[in-house]
Amino acid sequence: MVVTSHYLASQVGVDVLKAGGNAVDAAVATGLALAVVHPGAGNIGGGGFMVVHLKDGTVTAFDFRERAPLRSHETMFLDSLGQYVEDLNHEGYLSVGVPGTVAGFDMALKKFGSRSWKTLAEPAVRLADKGFPLSWSMAESFKGYASDWRKFPASAKSFLRSDTVYYQPGDIWKQPDLAKTLRRVQRSGRDGFYKGETARLLAADMKAHGGLITEEDLAAYEAKERSPIRGTYRGYEVISMCPPSSGGTVLVEMLNILEGFELGAYGHNSAAYLHALAEAMRRAFADRARYLGDPDFNADMPVARLTSKEYAADLRRTISLNTVSKSPPSTLQFPEEDDHTTHYSIVDGEGNAVVVTYTLEYWYGSRIVADGLGFLLNNEMGDFNHIPGRTDSTGDIGTRPNLIQPGKRMLSSMTPTIIAKNGKPWALIGSPGGRTIINTVAQVVLNLIDFRMNVAEAVSAKRIHHQWQPDVMRLEVNTTSRDSERLLEMMGHRLRRNGYQGRVMAIVIEDSTGVRWGASDPRDVDAAAVGY
Repeated sequence: MVVTSHYLASQVGVDVLKAGGNAVDAAVATGLALAVVHPGAGNIGGGGFMVVHLKDGTVTAFDFRERAPLRSHETMFLDSLGQYVEDLNHEGYLSVGVPGTVAGFDMALKKFGSRSWKTLAEPAVRLADKGFPLSWSMAESFKGYASDWRKFPASAKSFLRSDTVYYQPGDIWKQPDLAKTLRRVQRSGRDGFYKGETARLLAADMKAHGGLITEEDLAAYEAKERSPIRGTYRGYEVISMCPPSSGGTVLVEMLNILEGFELGAYGHNSAAYLHALAEAMRRAFADRARYLGDPDFNADMPVARLTSKEYAADLRRTISLNTVSKSPPSTLQFPEEDDHTTHYSIVDGEGNAVVVTYTLEYWYGSRIVADGLGFLLNNEMGDFNHIPGRTDSTGDIGTRPNLIQPGKRMLSSMTPTIIAKNGKPWALIGSPGGRTIINTVAQVVLNLIDFRMNVAEAVSAKRIHHQWQPDVMRLEVNTTSRDSERLLEMMGHRLRRNGYQGRVMAIVIEDSTGVRWGASDPRDVDAAAVGY
């Protein structure tokens, strides 16, 4: 079973499995295909995380998060007076971190793969070279970002038919420059991206436009194999991503807090349930801001304590079930984090499970297509804290664990997660959504375990988000009844009604029969669960 944000990518993954490849093989082929057919978030110019649970019990994680260029520094987004230059960390060439996706795929493939780059890259090369029909949503998206494409000639060449003519639904969209880049990866794997022609062209494009990434940055990039975060919830094992993603740590901390409440008895999305949920979210997100960052630069992060049952019990005692209680005080006000990422889940016939969440940061990242290379560049430098030492109510955060340093990975919220039952993968879950990712994944876990929903129900159900600061509970429209909303307000919650939250791609494996049930989020119109 393969579940992704685009039906063509899902089919690519299943075709690899049908041909005898394993889940890691399929994950690489699927990720490359998404870079072609889902350019808003699928990528080779960004980075992300992979969690693997093999049939023999092996559990590991691959960190291919982007890194700050070697010439970056703490104050690079400030002017000569020390004032933040608005959006400089998200717009233009300075916003681009060193991409990690190809290196991460290469590391996973070398360790667990059974197929070659030549075989696994071929579907993506073919899709880029021959093209594929644009859906209505993609054609409209291309048109909606036309003003961004026009800022960069290579972007306009890729996403516009001409300066005034847009692609239409059903048009065959071809990406010849991307096909050439993918062929170099197909021939040489990692070296086809981080060395040679691709590296030379990318470094030249950076230099021509004031960017910082050099051939040295690309050659020096390393993916990391790390030990995932592990916890338990009501007898199930929770396996998720470790720092520099905050996802697994915050997820396990929240679940540990909530394990002490009889959530199933409260009723799904009742006032009592949503109150307990928000209170757990507030506390875990406070710890996220205080402690978490790149482990290679923050060796003293108290992850073991944050994910312990004892610490959760201490936090639980501070929660009142009748009123909003005080979470740890702070003046931190978090700015909005872009919610455009993508996740996919894969399980093969042997029971090997892989979950991948990767991103460009904004939808289409920096909106810059690398000149002559055909792929979009990320704008992940915006995920660092950009004003050292300044934390105030306007949205500035200057806490040290996530300040810019050369070679450092920026903090992430990506939460690729595997729930295991009796030592075997049971549920594969992940989502895009910026900081909402963690809370989205948590609610799907609770839907499956506490409310015994099937996977389609668990993925489709309405969701909320609270990230401690600002002190607001965000709800999807029709998450709960008006009476429950009034009860929440009487408890002291400030409510804000939002649009969609997350786009979950999930699989549940029946432990008795081994049948795989896949569900793509109905919030994502091009998504598909494909199995055989």
